[in-house]
Amino acid sequence: MTVIQLFEEQVARTSDEIAVVFEGEQLTYQQLNSKSNQLAHHLQGSGVGKEEMVGLFLERSLEMVIGILGVLKAGGAYVPLDPDYPAERIGYMLQDTGVAILLTQSHLVHQLTAIEAWESISSNLTVIILDAHWEQIDGSRKGNLDNELSLQDLAYTIYTSGSTGRPKGVMNEHRGIYNRLLWMLDALPLTREDRVLQKTPYSFDVSIWEFFWPLLSGARLIIAKPGGHKDSEYLVNLIVEQGITAAHFVPSMLQVFLLNERVEECRSLKRVLCSGEALPLHLQEKFYSRLEADLFNLYGPTEA
Repeated sequence: MTVIQLFEEQVARTSDEIAVVFEGEQLTYQQLNSKSNQLAHHLQGSGVGKEEMVGLFLERSLEMVIGILGVLKAGGAYVPLDPDYPAERIGYMLQDTGVAILLTQSHLVHQLTAIEAWESISSNLTVIILDAHWEQIDGSRKGNLDNELSLQDLAYTIYTSGSTGRPKGVMNEHRGIYNRLLWMLDALPLTREDRVLQKTPYSFDVSIWEFFWPLLSGARLIIAKPGGHKDSEYLVNLIVEQGITAAHFVPSMLQVFLLNERVEECRSLKRVLCSGEALPLHLQEKFYSRLEADLFNLYGPTEA
């Protein structure tokens, strides 16, 4: 049993409920599952096998969610490549992992071709542009795959900052995600009425539970626009408009968020989760003076 199988079981329970929302677009659980299955079948047809690493060069979007699920369903492991990274870092990560397949979006292709070593990298790389190539993918089967994923299989590779030298790819198995999500579903259960904000860059492991915590619960995943995680006014508006009930902040961003004069309008918030930095007492006190929500101090799924 893995989070993919847990997700597919949830799809069977809430197939017609809205699963994910992004900038006026939305997909039901069944639609999200079908599209990620189609991508998974397409990836397998392109040579992706068990524990094969697949690069994702995507901005926050519906395609990002479909891409992550599709790679995992195909039996592969995803490597997030943040478009905000310097070209040199992206090129190094592509060469270091040796990925044979890269998923991207048409408006990001120019960033790839600007990589200094792109000519040599691309000679051994199949680039699938999800928005431009979807007609080809759409011909694939929509049914769940028969893969027998195990907890020992590789799920994703996330690179360190490289502050002590070259960035290092940390390879994580399904068991880490599974362990963390089972704990969250038990300790912090969600309902179908919950709305969870996804705003952490997917090159950080916090993003993993942001994606899967709601999708294993029948709740709704609300994707922030690219760059939106840095804009407190945008976040307040999104929380109010979408009725978001749960969100994650690193403490330094929570400090900025609480300075927004409209933050008290975020009455739908029930839970705010913090990790990544020390959470000082004065920030906790500021939080409780402005919001009627619970505050949790957490760590990431890699540590699980």
